[in-house]
Amino acid sequence: MRRGKPFRLATAGFRAVTLLVAALAMNACSSQIDLYDYLGGGSSSGATTGSTTPAPPVGGTTPAPPAGGTTSTAAGLQATGKALSPDMAAADDAKPIADLYNKALKNLQEGGYKEAAKGFAEVERQHPYSSWATRATLMTAYAQYMRNAYDDATNAAQRFITLHPGHKDAVYAYYLVAMCQYEQIRDIKRDQSITEKALTALDEVGRRFPGTNYARDAEAKAVLARDHLAGKEMEIGRYYSRKKAYLAGINRYKTVLTRYQTTSHTPEALYRLTEAYMALGVRSEAQAAAAVLGHNYPNSDWYKDAYQLLANEGLAPQASSGSWISQLF
Repeated sequence: MRRGKPFRLATAGFRAVTLLVAALAMNACSSQIDLYDYLGGGSSSGATTGSTTPAPPVGGTTPAPPAGGTTSTAAGLQATGKALSPDMAAADDAKPIADLYNKALKNLQEGGYKEAAKGFAEVERQHPYSSWATRATLMTAYAQYMRNAYDDATNAAQRFITLHPGHKDAVYAYYLVAMCQYEQIRDIKRDQSITEKALTALDEVGRRFPGTNYARDAEAKAVLARDHLAGKEMEIGRYYSRKKAYLAGINRYKTVLTRYQTTSHTPEALYRLTEAYMALGVRSEAQAAAAVLGHNYPNSDWYKDAYQLLANEGLAPQASSGSWISQLF
């Protein structure tokens, strides 16, 4: 029997993210993960290379610039995919270890996670050299995870990794550590250190165990975590722009382009760079930012806004090989 737990948002204020990223991430896999489904996701825009001068945007009037502080894309995550579960096989050894392990397993399957964690811990205590004690360590971590005791779950999973680094189930221990971090991601208005930790842990699963179901799930969630971190940078950048601290804002938008270029926030970051450089009078960089935006996202409303912003000053998007923006793409 396999069970999973939906990702419960820590903050109700997260905006919905489109299903596109999750769908693309999963379609790219060689096989489908059949133990969970994605009920929410993020969007990812892969920028193509090159930065030739684009044509003017076509169709419709130029939309009004968004009000300060609003976001055209997601301001946060709403990923509610279920976590994969470990091997739920019952113990078949002679008594008393089988009775002890199977009682804990039954509690787990029936939703008695606290009792299950205690039961698996008792297997470890009474039969420390049994193969079922090894599995009980991992099941303790899973039971704690299911009751949202993330610190206890992480400690148990880390203990398994330390004691059994070469075990066939080590992949699940790494995955569970990542999930414990991922499910604690907070709204972008709050500190994002937990998101950074989650991304590091998710990337480690993909790096250590490529091609596994756990790696594919971790990679899909890593896309959403990056989008969340990019959203945080954009929020701070917009704040600086509203305060006319344009250089500080430019540094935030630059972070989005250098570290999170494949996220859904890249088009807006390019527009905000156009806007900031125009405010500073650095027209060549503003034109270069608009040129990259038009080349990679020609149908984006952000490009229409950027094009109109330049046109109001008698300018047009212009590629520049010397611009740091053009060199990134």
